[in-house]
Amino acid sequence: MPDYALEAAHGGLVVGIDEVGRGPLAGPVVASAVAFTAPPSETLSSLLDDSKKLTARRRILAYEALIADEQALIGIGAASVSEIEQINIAQACYLAMRRALSRLGRTPDLALVDGKHAPKLPCPIKMVIGGDGISLSIAAASIIAKVTRDRLMARLAIRHDAYGWERNAGYGTAAHMQGLKLRGVTPHHRRGFAPIRNMIEAEAHAA
Repeated sequence: MPDYALEAAHGGLVVGIDEVGRGPLAGPVVASAVAFTAPPSETLSSLLDDSKKLTARRRILAYEALIADEQALIGIGAASVSEIEQINIAQACYLAMRRALSRLGRTPDLALVDGKHAPKLPCPIKMVIGGDGISLSIAAASIIAKVTRDRLMARLAIRHDAYGWERNAGYGTAAHMQGLKLRGVTPHHRRGFAPIRNMIEAEAHAA
C-alpha cells in the first residue's frame, strides 16, 4: 500500500502527478496533480492505491473522498487528440501534467512524478517508478485522473455509441474494434496510432 514517507521526508508542499490514457485508441490523455497541505487521515489513506488495482466502486469512493477533503489541493489537465497527433503521445502526457500542475493553485516545493522519464515542470522533480503504489500523493493523482477520464469517455460514448467507450475508455477491446469496422473512425480517434492508421490506409487503398 502507498504511504506518505516520500512526502514527509522532503517536507514543504509535495505534489504527486500521474496521467492516464497513454494507450487508448481514442480520447485525450488526462493528468492530475494532488498535494496535501497536511498528511492525509488514516481513513482517506486507506482508500488510496494505484487506481488500476481498485474496483470502479472503490475508485469512485476514493475520488469523492479526495474532492471533499479540504486539505487536498487538486489540479487536472488534459491534452487533446489533435495535440497527441501534433506532438506525440509522450509529449502530450507531459503537456497534460504541466496543465494539471498549473491548476493546483500553488507552486510545490517538489513534484513526485510516476514513471522514469521526467517532464519539464516549474519545480524540482523526483521520478518514482511504480509511484502510484508507493506514494499517497501519486496514488491520489492516479485516481483523480482515471475517474475524470473514464467519465469523459462515458460522455463521448453517448454521442458515439458503437465503440463501448463507457466500458473500455477508448482502449482497443474487441467491442471497440468491432465498432470501428461498423462505423469507422471518429474525430476522437488517434489517427497516429497503428490500428487506426492501418484502418485509414486500408480504406484509402480500397477506394
